[in-house]
Amino acid sequence: MTSRLLPTRPERLDRLPWTGLHTRLLGGSGVGWALDAMDVGLISFIMAALISEWGLTSGEASILASIGFVGMAVGASLGGLLADRIGRRNVFAATLVVYGIATGASALAGSLIVLVVFRFIVGLGLGAELPVASTLVSEYAPARIRGRVVVILEAFWAVGWLAAALIGYFVVPSEGGWRWALALGAIPAIYAIVVRRTLPESVRFLESRGRTGEAEAAVRRFEEAAGVEPVASRPLDVAPKPHWKVLWNPTHRKHTIALSLTWIGVNFAYYGAFTWLPSLLVAEGNGLVRSFGYTLIITLAQLPGYACAAVLIEKWGRRLTLASFLAGSAISAIAMGLVPNTVLIVVAGCLLSFFNLGAWGALYAVTPEVFPTWLRTTGAGTATAFGRFAAMSAPLAVPLLNSAGGWPLIFGAFAGAFVVALVAALFLPERAGEVLIEQ
Repeated sequence: MTSRLLPTRPERLDRLPWTGLHTRLLGGSGVGWALDAMDVGLISFIMAALISEWGLTSGEASILASIGFVGMAVGASLGGLLADRIGRRNVFAATLVVYGIATGASALAGSLIVLVVFRFIVGLGLGAELPVASTLVSEYAPARIRGRVVVILEAFWAVGWLAAALIGYFVVPSEGGWRWALALGAIPAIYAIVVRRTLPESVRFLESRGRTGEAEAAVRRFEEAAGVEPVASRPLDVAPKPHWKVLWNPTHRKHTIALSLTWIGVNFAYYGAFTWLPSLLVAEGNGLVRSFGYTLIITLAQLPGYACAAVLIEKWGRRLTLASFLAGSAISAIAMGLVPNTVLIVVAGCLLSFFNLGAWGALYAVTPEVFPTWLRTTGAGTATAFGRFAAMSAPLAVPLLNSAGGWPLIFGAFAGAFVVALVAALFLPERAGEVLIEQ
């Protein structure tokens, strides 16, 4: 057999059935993902508690909510570039250590300034972790179900946010409860040891860096788990060195812009709505515990949203699934701004939660498919970074929008952001069932 007829190592991975090793990789990455979501979700409950306990103004609370997204923007961009240079697993483990230690330490904060500094450091780790983890899982998943697997990974976000809602409901309202809630955030630092010792490095990364022996060993472990005999492989060319400027050359510019705008729209609407939701419900006359309970109900609607997206992502394709859920998100946001009472707000919030998180799942599925292996996490991290800057601006904008026009203006702005994301998503490539591009 001539060399050009031989499969590459990534192609050998793509042809394998799902195995226990795939499940371990998905579960191991998913636990890190859920811990990430728990940390992000906790701040919305802690913010509501500190407004009461420390007497924070809406502006100070907005800074506390937004500073983490500044760190996430920096972390996503730098983490993506590092993951293309030194490996997905190494960066994944390092990010867990950074944000786990910083979150635990922030439980001891005695002032807003100290807490803000720690939240920025937390953001550095969180921002880098998400695009790297999704890329690692995407690069091991068989091509025919890759989108569904990444949506399932993203569904761990709902598990983590649900954990945050439960902690917010049962722990945060007690005296000093927000400190205990943050102390729980130190768990990722311990979990990083598990990641570093048990999760495999990306075969595609190893191959692109010329580390063929390690790549072959990793492929053979998965083939052995599937009961498949190993075959000879056609080597890939050693990849060029990744750099941010490559994203803006004529080959990648259109997709970089489209992906970034999609991330911007989704981040602005999601974090604007859900970071402030407990505080907005309190401002509507609901008590702290009751508002946290309503938020918990709304959070539960994330799970069926992910489940629906996981089914449709391979049947409808990436673009149609993403666009459909973004359209549903926009309509739900408009409804949430117009409904007249708390019961209907909760119903509209559940719909927003369902469609918005389904859109998140589809977006994470398509993001690793846009760029070639050697540029994949650099591109994903850059688009994510733009989104995090939008996430940073959203909590700052909510008090201004609320004073100018109340709930109709707030959620009308979120609906507009979803529409921007929807239009941009139509310009993304459709690669459902296809192998990931290498060069």
